[in-house]
Amino acid sequence: MKKITQIAAVFAFATAMAAPAFAAPETFVVDGTHTFPRFSYSHFGYSTQVSRFNKTTGKVVLDKAAKTGAVDVEIDTKSVDTGYDTFNEHIQGEDFLNTAAFPKATFKSTKVVFEGDKPSAVEGNLTLKGVTKPVTLKVTSFQAMPHPMLKKDAIGANATTTVKRSDFNMGKYAPYVGDEVTIDIAIEAVKQ
Repeated sequence: MKKITQIAAVFAFATAMAAPAFAAPETFVVDGTHTFPRFSYSHFGYSTQVSRFNKTTGKVVLDKAAKTGAVDVEIDTKSVDTGYDTFNEHIQGEDFLNTAAFPKATFKSTKVVFEGDKPSAVEGNLTLKGVTKPVTLKVTSFQAMPHPMLKKDAIGANATTTVKRSDFNMGKYAPYVGDEVTIDIAIEAVKQ
């Protein structure tokens, strides 16, 4: 009887070791030195102006096996960078970002859509100037691999969406200054 118990224990152990490992959700912290949301808009039809935010924090949770995920990002709107201090102050004013009252913008996902093994879109809620609207970020590139310098797993992506600034109570000068604003985000995050 003892021999049968030992054989059963060895068999159970071997079966457990041979079973495929189930991936668990992984949490990645946004790398603020490589994550920059940018926004662009038509300036009187003369040109497309591009600006960015310099301070972004947040996290990404990814379960590659289950093909699910979550994105939670916070942008410091006072870190807006147009390349010109006077314009930075203008965009931070009450007619636009109103950073005195709303110093943060957020994006919180409601669903991550996969195409094959990679995210292809992130649906969620964008909050700007106290107004929350649903948006879908189209993922144009995605990479998951060990970071060659940090020696930790990392992910990176580029994603884009277009919103109307008037939907967020920032419609001053429209349509001369374009109401449609394209938001592009380059994001990198490192596993906790």
